[in-house]
Amino acid sequence: MDRNLINQKKEIKNGLYIVSTPIGNLDDITLRAIKILKKSDYVLCEDTRVSKILLKKHEINTKLISNHKFNEKKNLSKIINLLKSGLIISLISDAGTPSIADPGTILVKECIKNHISIIPIPGPSSVVSAVSVSGFSEKFFFYGFFPEKKRLLENDLENLSKLNSSIVFFISSKKFKKIIPFLKKNFLGRKVMICREMTKYFEEFVRGDVDKIDLFNFALKGELTIVISEITNLKNSSQKLDESDKRLINEMIKKLSIKEIINFINQTKKIKKKEIYNYCIKIKNEA
Repeated sequence: MDRNLINQKKEIKNGLYIVSTPIGNLDDITLRAIKILKKSDYVLCEDTRVSKILLKKHEINTKLISNHKFNEKKNLSKIINLLKSGLIISLISDAGTPSIADPGTILVKECIKNHISIIPIPGPSSVVSAVSVSGFSEKFFFYGFFPEKKRLLENDLENLSKLNSSIVFFISSKKFKKIIPFLKKNFLGRKVMICREMTKYFEEFVRGDVDKIDLFNFALKGELTIVISEITNLKNSSQKLDESDKRLINEMIKKLSIKEIINFINQTKKIKKKEIYNYCIKIKNEA
């Protein structure tokens, strides 16, 4: 190995570097990140095709190792052994910070067990970037990707709807329309901002009311970052039974159980279960 390169490597300590990379615009990389990637013995990445573009632009010639969610467990012992031998290894994702809704957590936990140094190299973040331009509360809760299972999704969103802070989600544009009814049910009365292609030339920020989210007009492409505002009016955060709801309950009360009626009403509206229950009992007592 070249003596100058050896001396340069001594400037940084051995261990695992968690390096943030651009979320879109390849110029959004820190000088320190470039320096660390150049001095690393290996760079772990999700997709070598994506990472090669970034590394080539910044003249980084470090060898890449594919490390994604399907092979990170298989790679684990090999990477830990390399780190124990005193090598410098960087972990990057396709965009943003590794281990935040991306592979990396498994490796970080194993490094902690083995007393291997873990050094964060901060940089671009779609979460912080989105919150910073939202105009919503600076207090925020990051949820990440929506779960596939409907029951888990419903339970999580119901709990999140009680938080009086900004809430950040990730979702594929292909799945966006399927999630709209769940957002409307749980976050009516709140504001929403949808971010698309952040930091790229055609970046777009679509803002409006959650109540009208199905009317938003923007190109469904790529990965979206969604920010829901804090509760704007705590007293009016849940809806009340209106006359049309009451007429509907009157029609259903002879055919369905109270539990079934509550579930049916709450498919499209966010009304306290107790309010629906009390009205059903009132009808039954009057019959």
